[in-house]
Amino acid sequence: MAQTPAHPADNRPNNQPDNQLQIAALKQRLTQHLQQVARERDPYLATAGHFYVQHYIQQQLSQWGTVEQHSFEFQGQQHQNLILNLPPASPASSSAVAPILVGAHYDAVPGCPGADDNATGIAVLLELAHYFAHQPARYPLRLVAFDLEEFGLVGSTAYAVDLHQQKQPLRLMISLEMLGYCSHLPGSQSYPPGLQYFYPNRGNFVGLIGNWRTIPDLLRLNRAIRRTGQPCEWLPAGARGKIVPDTRRSDHAPFWDRGYRAIMVTDTANLRNPHYHRGSDRLETLDLDFLTNLCWGLIGGLSSL
Repeated sequence: MAQTPAHPADNRPNNQPDNQLQIAALKQRLTQHLQQVARERDPYLATAGHFYVQHYIQQQLSQWGTVEQHSFEFQGQQHQNLILNLPPASPASSSAVAPILVGAHYDAVPGCPGADDNATGIAVLLELAHYFAHQPARYPLRLVAFDLEEFGLVGSTAYAVDLHQQKQPLRLMISLEMLGYCSHLPGSQSYPPGLQYFYPNRGNFVGLIGNWRTIPDLLRLNRAIRRTGQPCEWLPAGARGKIVPDTRRSDHAPFWDRGYRAIMVTDTANLRNPHYHRGSDRLETLDLDFLTNLCWGLIGGLSSL
């Protein structure tokens, strides 16, 4: 059995040797996941890569529990979202408390290995499963790998529609969308019109974007990520993100549209990363320390909710 990591809420990752060892191990595991997932995996034009990644995710998640498949149809074919449910710290409250859903998409655009988009999100999702299988959070966690995000949020929409129709509540939904590109150069960060006056011009921060109802959670996650020494910025984008349409371009948007609390965690994608949806979106372009600190901060944030 893997060694249980220390609880980040009880430690300071930047100045305790034990935590430094855990963070180094976390970085190594994230890198191993990226090496497996960052490959061409369009579900129609790179079917072998798509099949490989789907089964890699299933194999990794199945270490910590039963992996369910949520099937949906698109263009006459069946596709799957992969789901792992983890119980809370108090098992007696498991059925009485709404879960926190954390999702990341595993497909990629044609001709692109998708290292940042979205192998980084999947790598962090797998490490959240690893951590919280050993150190349960207060809330049940539902970890979901979505398919067909690049075809218009198809997998996440199908899942959100089913949850809403069944009147299943969520404590919070978190979408992990491109988490590994960082630049410290002045002017490396761009924004939709108007936001440049309120946020940094260097693309070295984690972005948290939520609807109005998530503001308390945005603040908690922001504090937890900053505690690692990693810069972090947050933006409330209205009830459904329509104040800033660019904020709707990931798997949280279908949950916004159905009234759920939802947050996107991101490196801001094409507003920073010049390799977005290109064949050059490769592992060597990523900042693995940035990704590791983000993951460690997110563990602390989920532990504090």
